[in-house]
Amino acid sequence: MGFGEAIRTFFQRYTDFQGRSRRSEYWWVVLALIIFFGIGGVLAVMLGGVAGGGDINPIGMLLIGILGLAYLAIIIPNIALMVRRFHDLNQTGWLVLVFILLGFIPLVGMLASLGQIIWFAMPGTVGPNKYGADPKGGHDVGVFS
Repeated sequence: MGFGEAIRTFFQRYTDFQGRSRRSEYWWVVLALIIFFGIGGVLAVMLGGVAGGGDINPIGMLLIGILGLAYLAIIIPNIALMVRRFHDLNQTGWLVLVFILLGFIPLVGMLASLGQIIWFAMPGTVGPNKYGADPKGGHDVGVFS
């Protein structure tokens, strides 16, 4: 799955908490969000007077507002994507809630985030699992079915 297809799938499956999502779908979306919010943050600092320590100008307010709305708009699809990624690893989607809650504990949250990064970098279950068919189109292990 390429960059464009991953972003398109991210928004098409906005509230889809069923099925599985490949590593490429997850990591392309992560890259896109880092780029979007990184550029937005740099623009807010450079054009908006955010870094000056003084008053934020109207451009800064506008950029911060746009970034805030964009962040709110991607919360649900991001959680859905993480649930589908856990499903690809043959794990319950409720682990997303566990990692979110662990994120509120100072040092534990940092370690949990590192663990989630490592976990999501692992390949998914080959072939179908209890959450659906292999998104890579893997072979069914039921030879005589």
